[in-house]
Amino acid sequence: MVDESNLKYWHDAGHVARRTLEAMREEITAGKTWHSVIESAERFIRRNGGKPAFPVTIAVDNLAAHYTTDHGLNAPEGWERDMVFQNGDLVKLDVGVHINGHIGDNALSLEIGNKGKYTEQINAARESRDAAIEMLHPGTPWYKVGAAAAQPTIDAGFQPIRNLCGHQLKPWELHAGVSVPSYACGPDNPGFKGVVEEGSVYAIEPFNTTGDSGLIKNIGERNSSNIYRITSKGLWRKALSRKQLKPLGAQLARNLEERYSTLPFAERWAFPMLEKPFPEADEESRLSKWNALVKKLISIRFLETYHALGCHDGGMIGQFEHTVMVNSGGPEILTVE
Repeated sequence: MVDESNLKYWHDAGHVARRTLEAMREEITAGKTWHSVIESAERFIRRNGGKPAFPVTIAVDNLAAHYTTDHGLNAPEGWERDMVFQNGDLVKLDVGVHINGHIGDNALSLEIGNKGKYTEQINAARESRDAAIEMLHPGTPWYKVGAAAAQPTIDAGFQPIRNLCGHQLKPWELHAGVSVPSYACGPDNPGFKGVVEEGSVYAIEPFNTTGDSGLIKNIGERNSSNIYRITSKGLWRKALSRKQLKPLGAQLARNLEERYSTLPFAERWAFPMLEKPFPEADEESRLSKWNALVKKLISIRFLETYHALGCHDGGMIGQFEHTVMVNSGGPEILTVE
């Protein structure tokens, strides 16, 4: 249940998240780089009283989610042109904001230029989100929410993505246990048991595709998203006492924990931490030290990382998302102007 004393944090985070998304809509134009929009969005969040709940992510065409730029501006594996927006691109922008750990998470899809090739798909994704939200009354079984989300997509001739879900939100927890289906999973699916709960907060984010599989796949190495998350605070202390971690590694782990707690962070945010302990190191040496540190912190289960995600069979992906609080009378959308 949401603590009523923290309602303002939830509302303010949702408000800043929505304002950021709408401001960036105007910046996603042909000729702009992905990185410039990502950095602009993160600056906007901070200027307006929030902090990023996760790195701003951009996914173009058949890319689905979980990609942010790294400090070296390396493209996702398999992406064969510059990370510059072009007319006709189908762009998904996902923005999360936290205020004292309380999270607003929202996303949109848009087509650059006026070709109108993806208008029906974009509209279907938006309608799927809204249909799912209408079902968020206390006691509604999750399979009914999934079926509602799927119908507008299917009616428009697209496939709902079945292996990407919405999720419950709690303070400092972006994915807080409950998964929200966006397809007709049926009442007996073990992954979506239970019902919508009053006083809970959920991110509702149906994805659709022009492909036939209705599935997404991992792209590249397991850290291809350039996004990391601390799994459990304080694990670095145990690793240090057991001599699994050197003092410098422990200090860097502590700095990460103090800055980001248990919310996801970007490689490009954290990489500059190596400048102070290694002022004379060149880029190659510093990158080697970063990779060794990350490998060690993953091995002791202090850090986890994520794959970038794309459509399994190359279809174009659409997505919309709102953060919703469930009250006794039904859904309250938090990511609104």
